[in-house]
Amino acid sequence: MGVGPAALIQVRDLVKHFPVRGGLLARRSAGAVRAVDGITFDIGRGETVGLVGESGCGKTTTGRMIMKLIPPTAGEIYFDGRPIAALSPEQEKSYRRQVQMVFQDPFSSLNPRMTVGNIIAYPMRIQDAYTGPARDQRVRELLELVGLSRYQANWYPHEFSGGERQRVGIATALALDPTFVFCDEPVSSLDVSAQAQILNLLKDIRKEFNLTILIVTHNL
Repeated sequence: MGVGPAALIQVRDLVKHFPVRGGLLARRSAGAVRAVDGITFDIGRGETVGLVGESGCGKTTTGRMIMKLIPPTAGEIYFDGRPIAALSPEQEKSYRRQVQMVFQDPFSSLNPRMTVGNIIAYPMRIQDAYTGPARDQRVRELLELVGLSRYQANWYPHEFSGGERQRVGIATALALDPTFVFCDEPVSSLDVSAQAQILNLLKDIRKEFNLTILIVTHNL
């Protein structure tokens, strides 16, 4: 199957096997866990795609391979027509700006010792994006974008509800103006009302910024 020009993400025959070690010193392979076994799909620009399945079926593993957090055993992932396995260091730095992640647990994914303002600003510091007052202004804009107050920039994660913490996570994912966002079960730990609010927020953000979004879930 060729790589279509309309798709931002193309996954082709993707495989991920995790070796199982055996023996007294765990040096010998005793087989492998087949987490992902030959998955193929496309995600068009500006689309939201749901990857649905029971726990342990490889949904999150697939997303983590797209994010280049773990390497595939076989297969290819293309971003904007380029295989991500062949990116140069400079291209990979750009790729890591363009693809961001919203984590499943909005509490453990946030550093409890940092204010949310510093949490949101952290990706900008790592990538040298925005500086000084412009960075502070960007943090305030992101807080308001996700339905929080700019005055909450000095709050700590424990001062927010679960749904509000996930809004902070979304703001952090948007800090570098990404093209693609991977959401790993973003509402599974929230109550029903907060789930609806977060999903509506993601829908609105996708429309406003023409984001491409992959949502992993076990619950339709």
